[in-house]
Amino acid sequence: MPAPNPAAFDFLMTRRSRPAKTLTAPVPDRETVQMLLTAAARSPDHGKLEPWRFIVLEKAALARLAQAVPARGAALGVDADKIDKAVAQFGNADLAVAVVESPKASEKIPAIEQTYSAGAVCLALLNAALASGWGANWLSGWASHDRAFIRDNLGLQDHETIAGFIHLGTETNAPPERPRPDLDAITTWVDA
Repeated sequence: MPAPNPAAFDFLMTRRSRPAKTLTAPVPDRETVQMLLTAAARSPDHGKLEPWRFIVLEKAALARLAQAVPARGAALGVDADKIDKAVAQFGNADLAVAVVESPKASEKIPAIEQTYSAGAVCLALLNAALASGWGANWLSGWASHDRAFIRDNLGLQDHETIAGFIHLGTETNAPPERPRPDLDAITTWVDA
């Protein structure tokens, strides 16, 4: 029989992201962030390629990103409300980790599996922060998908993309529970 871990299972059954706009200081210190990144790096990684890396964005870096958003958004013709939302995402944050998908050339490991691994790292970092008592939220947005913005402002290489920005901080209020998927509608059982 397997050895259950009821506390871990209860956490997974009740976990809930905290909206980034409700997070505030204090934020995890560097030692704590290192611990959270260590947990995230234990994600599934077929072939042990480490097709991801981290950029820890502290307050000044987030403010710089917020200042870069309006000009780039205008150049792309992004709606003003989406520009404002991106400015707030960076400008109102105190700490975020950019999880960068950085695929490696491999004859054995398809690119899509490396993408899945980067997504797993985002979820693992989010869950590690929540399990440690911090508020956390996984965001992206138009700026994270714009090649020029991520190259010029985060130094990403041409083969790299943003898997997500994991915002970290102290939650100011617990979010209400939200509707969850209807498992019967999305599950097929096959027995033969």
